[in-house]
Amino acid sequence: MLRDEKILITGVSGMVGAPVAAYLAANNEVWGLARFGGEGARGAAIGTNPSGRAEIDRLGVTTRAVDLADPDLTDLPDDFTYVLHLAHTRMGADFWRAVQINAVGAGKLLHHCRNAKAALVMSSAAVYSPKPDVFHPFNEDDDLGKAVTPWAPSSPASKVSLEAVARFCAEAFELPTVITRMNTIYGEFGEVAVGLPVMNMDSVVAGEVIDSLGDPNVHSPIHLLDVCEQIEPLLAAASAPAVTVNWAGDEIVTLQQWCAQAAELSGTTATINVNWIPGALNGNGADVTRLQGLVGPNRIKFAEGFADLYRRRHGR
Repeated sequence: MLRDEKILITGVSGMVGAPVAAYLAANNEVWGLARFGGEGARGAAIGTNPSGRAEIDRLGVTTRAVDLADPDLTDLPDDFTYVLHLAHTRMGADFWRAVQINAVGAGKLLHHCRNAKAALVMSSAAVYSPKPDVFHPFNEDDDLGKAVTPWAPSSPASKVSLEAVARFCAEAFELPTVITRMNTIYGEFGEVAVGLPVMNMDSVVAGEVIDSLGDPNVHSPIHLLDVCEQIEPLLAAASAPAVTVNWAGDEIVTLQQWCAQAAELSGTTATINVNWIPGALNGNGADVTRLQGLVGPNRIKFAEGFADLYRRRHGR
């Protein structure tokens, strides 16, 4: 575990940023940036925004409200030893604003923190272009940017732009950088559980219909605890030029499989509505060969982590 470092986390109120801040603040000086536009948003937190500013402050994190669309960093120190850039926006069809926030804003932040030991820049598995085989495990050299994402049309292109800016910053500023393509995340932070598997679990228990892009709908889910524990070795692997790595679980798991597990645990039936969208990324499995070479295997197996979350959320 990192100790006695001065660490900056962007997107600190998000479903990755808040648990990571809590994990690192126990042994480090942690600063957190976010827009903090959703104060008290825990009720709508699953998969989106677990924490308001007051909750992050209570973790012992020094917070600053910053909008990466036009970041004012004058009140932000520039002597951080590590930077975790986890912030992002899921804009609708406003491509240019998405690029301004996800890519240009990231460049301004990395320039400000260019003297750090290393930076971790979180991208997304949504950057990959669809393959005919939905079980194809994407590796870091696969084609990018051609997926259709109706819920966030600008997301793949703006994330590819983010990666390009991060690679430039790594070389221009000699800032060791690791670019991580986050897959499907799940887990728990305080009273809030996050991620698509948890959303689907709760829907199964409630008898609600679940929408899926396909049958099967393929993922490589990773538990929040593994995410936290892998930060140190990922930062140690940072380099200039930047290294890119899938950040994902070791197992290929389908939405249909975790819904079936939730149904078995709850004694109910999972009802899944398949709504296939041409060009959508229905297969989201990851090749984790490079990741395992850097951090080793994941500690939490999906079925066990999912069952533990179920017991804690639904008491059975």
